This record gives sequence, C-alpha cells and structure tokens, in this order.
Amino acid sequence: MAVRLDELPVPVIAAPMAGGPSTPELVAAVSGAGGLGFLAAGYRSAGEAFEQVREVRELTDRPFGLNLFVPAGPGDPAAVAAYRERLRPEAGAHGVTLPEAIAPDRDDWDAKIAGLLAEPAPVPVVSYTFGLPSAEEARALRAAGVLQVGTVTTPEEARRAEAVGMDALCVQGPEAGGHRGTHRTADVPGELPLLRLLPAVRAVTGLPLIAAGGLADGPAVAAALRAGAVAVQVGTALLRADEAGTAAAHRAALTQFDGTTVTRAFTGRPARALRNDFVDRFGPYAPAAYPEVHHLTRPLRAAAAGRGDAQAMHLWAGTGHRAARSGPAAELVAELWKDARAAGL
Repeated sequence: MAVRLDELPVPVIAAPMAGGPSTPELVAAVSGAGGLGFLAAGYRSAGEAFEQVREVRELTDRPFGLNLFVPAGPGDPAAVAAYRERLRPEAGAHGVTLPEAIAPDRDDWDAKIAGLLAEPAPVPVVSYTFGLPSAEEARALRAAGVLQVGTVTTPEEARRAEAVGMDALCVQGPEAGGHRGTHRTADVPGELPLLRLLPAVRAVTGLPLIAAGGLADGPAVAAALRAGAVAVQVGTALLRADEAGTAAAHRAALTQFDGTTVTRAFTGRPARALRNDFVDRFGPYAPAAYPEVHHLTRPLRAAAAGRGDAQAMHLWAGTGHRAARSGPAAELVAELWKDARAAGL
C-alpha cells in the first residue's frame, strides 16, 4: 500500500523503540488513529522481526513501518576489555557473569533485507538508524514498493541519505530519547537543536522531513511542523501508553526523574537516558564500541530490570519525558494532535 508521509490523516509517527516498547499492539493503535506506527527490528532476528510484521498485519490494515539498525565495524577490543574489567565488581555484586568473548554482530542485517524483498506484500515504510543501506539495497527495496526513510542528525548525513536513494528523512535532534541516530559511533560535538537542525537540513535537500526529538506536547509538535516537517516522530511520549511494552520501573521513572543525559554507558553508542547512578559511575569510561558494549552490559541490565532497579537500568528518555502520559495510544495521539492544532497550526 503506497504511503505519502505528507498525507497522513494525523501527522504523528510512533518512533521505533527497540528492546520492547514498540509492540505490534502499539504500532497498530497509532496507525489506526491516523498516524504511522513503527516496529523496531533492532536486537531481533529476522525471524522475530517478520513475526511481528505478521502480527501487525493481523491487527490493522493501515500502513506501518519497520526500522532497521545499520551495522557498523567492530569496536576496539582493548577498550572493550578495559570496560569489562571496570564492570566486574558491579557484576559480582549482583551475581551475574559478563561475557568474555563477543562474537561479531550485524543485527541479522542481510536476512532482514532479504526478508523485506521476499515479503508477499511489501512492508509499506522502512527506516534506517545508525547509517544507510547501500545504493543497491535501496534500489531493490524501492523496486519492491517500499518507501525508505533515513535517520539523520546533520546536514551532511542528509546529503548522503538523499544520494543513496532515500525517499524521506527523519531529522533527529539531540533532544530525542534513546540512541542518537548519528552515522558515527562516537559523540558528535556541536549538534544543532531540532528547531535549528530542520532548516539546516531543508537547505540541502528537498526530501520530505520528519521531525524527531523532545516532542512531547502540542506546542512542540506545532513548532516542528511550522519549521518545515511534514510529520513528527514521537517515542518518549508513548512510553507510558497502555499498549507499549515498557517495563514498569521505566514507566515510573519517567515521572520521577528530573533530568536526562547522553551516555555510552549501556551500549557503546551515544543515547539519551534518564540520568541515574549507573550512568554517573560508568558513563565516563564507556568506549565508543557498539554493539560490543551492548552485549557486555546485557547481563547487568537484565538483572537490574528483574529487580526493578531504576538506578541501574537503561532508561531511554527524551527531554520531554515529564510530559509523557498514560492511557490508550490512540487517545494519546489524538490529544497530541488536538493540542498541536490549538497551538496555532
């Protein structure tokens, strides 16, 4: 089914949130409300990702999207080993074992691309985070009827995304929760805030732009649309939705914690999270090594989640996290769009 991002009945897109929050039920609810729901294929095998695609198709006949993590080269083994040693006392205190060897991990990229090309009906929209597909892969997916969105954080990334064949761009400001969509593993100095980044990207491309980053209320959504976006992408605003797979401790922390920070402590990639004890103690030492650090800290994160320890969990959240509300996702989307129109659209 053909999709035009500038013709969504409600120009609100549910950000793909890997690791659990983006359930098929959440995707279907947002699409059913006139927006565009997104599944997150990151951290999942191709088989698991396409099982969720089938579940969404059973829940709604509305368009939806699937997000892929673009694999990067390996991190520095010595830096990863040094971080492992720093984490050992923490692991011992909680009775978990850190992996001594981490196998290469491309997030099942090739199988996911092949699966998209083999789907009887194309997944309507595919977006990319951490980089871009090859030009050949992009051409093949376009020929299969897939609309492709590249996540970008700078004008230069926007130029590359257009050159490789993207149909639209998700312009992610530094206010966004979760992983930064930058095409680099390391931190990017001097990032522009979203409302300055949008016109900077518009100056180098005519592609449709989706605005993402800290958009948790109507006035923020209205400002992003006035700045040139055809739609907005919200993630943190939906973390407390009834259909989201967000852990209970994470839901509670969104209204209890005051501040966020960008850290590599949990995965080796810069990501905006609620600032907690783990971030403060280990963030300064985490190497720019993804997905090695993600696999290294997984036992610690799983143990923290099991005991509901918000001071040791990875609590992805954008700068607007205190505005996140609970309730059915369709109602949250409708209220957000109503408030945006009331703010001057």
